Parts: sequence; structure tokens; C-alpha cells
Amino acid sequence: MCGLSRRTAQQLRTPSRLSQRCSRFYSSEEAPPPPLLAKLKGDLKSAMRAKDAPRLAVLRSVLSATLNASKTASPVRTDQQLVALLRKQAKTQRDSVEEFRGAGREDLAEKEMSQIKVLEEYAEGSGVETVGEEELRGIIEATKAELAADGANGKSALGETMKRLFAPGGPLEGKDVEKAEVSRLVKEIMQ
Repeated sequence: MCGLSRRTAQQLRTPSRLSQRCSRFYSSEEAPPPPLLAKLKGDLKSAMRAKDAPRLAVLRSVLSATLNASKTASPVRTDQQLVALLRKQAKTQRDSVEEFRGAGREDLAEKEMSQIKVLEEYAEGSGVETVGEEELRGIIEATKAELAADGANGKSALGETMKRLFAPGGPLEGKDVEKAEVSRLVKEIMQ
């Protein structure tokens, strides 16, 4: 019984207390996991069998990050969130590459570069639409025109633009964009 002695199990009188003590809660059981997460878990087994060290390191790292996120108030529930996590890890590893090269550790830099390639492969193959800067500028211009027609301008228009862009049913919902980049472009275009 979950590593408990018979006596300890009997002391836990109700089955709910026993199940609380023995079970692990990795993620919310309300919604099914994102399809990309299921793919990553399957690829982990394949990478173990193939002894593909860079892929294995990346997959373990990503799955660990999703597990840690599941214990917070903002778990990874969509492919978009998972792609954002992949891009964040790739950015962190690019910073590490620069540091390794600055320290003369080309071997470690090459190791990080091979892991970055794996991260980018999964991000590109995720099926989540990536929005380029030119397309993003067009979307922001269209939203600016809508707000001008509604009579919004000034600082309130900045916040309202961001709300409309990322709102459910908005032009950027479910797409792979960095909010910091969107914010920078909105400030640039709205002035």
C-alpha cells in the first residue's frame, strides 16, 4: 500500500486520507494535457532508447519545467504556453552559449547549441502559429484604427490595445508571440 506498513495503513481510517498520502498531483486533472506535451513524453522514451543525449537533456528539462509549473497558479495547459516555455529555455541557453564562449569553453557552447536546435525543432513543429514582426505591425495598426474609431487615444489606448490583442477571440489568441515584443511595438506604433 504505497510503501506503508499494514498497521500504518489501518491507522489511516478513511480511503481519502490514504489516497491523499499516496498519490502525486503533477497536473490539473480538469483538462487533458496539450498534444505537444504528450509528444514530448513519448519522445523521451525514444531518446532514452536511442541514447540521444542532447534530446534527452532537453526533454527532461522541459518536462521538469512543466511539472514545476503544474504546482503553481499558472500550469502549462496549452501548446501555446508550452511553446513559450520552449522559447524561454532556448533564450536562456543562448545566453549560456555566449558566457561559455567568453570563458573559452567551446565544448560546453557546442553542447548548448545542440540542445537549442532540439528546442527550436519542437517549437517549430508544434503547430502553433508564429507571428512575424511585419504581420504583427499590421495587426497592431488595425487595432489602432478600431480604437480611433471608438474614440480611444493616449495612454488608455495603449492598455486597451494590449487587451484587445490578447483577448479571447482576439487577433493574437493562440499564437506564438512574445508579449514584451508586442508591448514594444504597440508603444512604438501608438505614439
